[in-house]
Amino acid sequence: MNILQNIHAVDVHTFSWFMARKHRVGFTRIGRAISFSADGPLYALLALSLWWLEFNTLVLILVMGFALERCLYFLLKRGFKRNRPADALENFSSFIIPSDQFSFPSGHTSGAFFIAYCLSKFFPEFSVLLYIWASHVGLSRIFLGVHFPTDTVMGALLGTACAAIMVGVLV
Repeated sequence: MNILQNIHAVDVHTFSWFMARKHRVGFTRIGRAISFSADGPLYALLALSLWWLEFNTLVLILVMGFALERCLYFLLKRGFKRNRPADALENFSSFIIPSDQFSFPSGHTSGAFFIAYCLSKFFPEFSVLLYIWASHVGLSRIFLGVHFPTDTVMGALLGTACAAIMVGVLV
C-alpha cells in the first residue's frame, strides 16, 4: 500500500468520524454561512473597500497573492484530480453542490487562510479572530461534505504560503 493510499484511508476514516457526529445537521447549517463568507466575490469587495480606505500596499498584496494562489490551486486541482467525498464514497451525498469536480486542495480554505495571514500582518489585533474564522471555513467544507480533512489542511498551507511569499516580497 503506497503512501497516498494510506493518507486516503486515514482521510476517509476521519471524514466518516465528522459525518457521524450527533449534531452534524446543526453544523451543516452554520457551515453554509461560514463557507459563504469565504466565497470569492466577498474578497473582491474587501479589496475594493481596502483600496477606498487607502491601504494600497495591502490591496497589492491581495491582488498579486490571489493571482499566485489561484494559479497554484488550479495546477494542484488538475494535477491530483482527487474525487470529492460524494464521488469517492458509496452512499454519500454532500450537502451542497461544489463549484468544480475535484477536491484537493480546498480553495475556500486556501483563500480564507490567505486572507487571515494578510490581514493579520496589517491588523494584528484581529489575528485570533481571523484565524478562528479561517479554521471554521475549513471545518465547514468538511461538514458540508465537499472535502476530506487533508484537502482543507493543504488548502490552509497553500493560502498561508502564498500570503507569506507576497507579504515578504511586497512589505
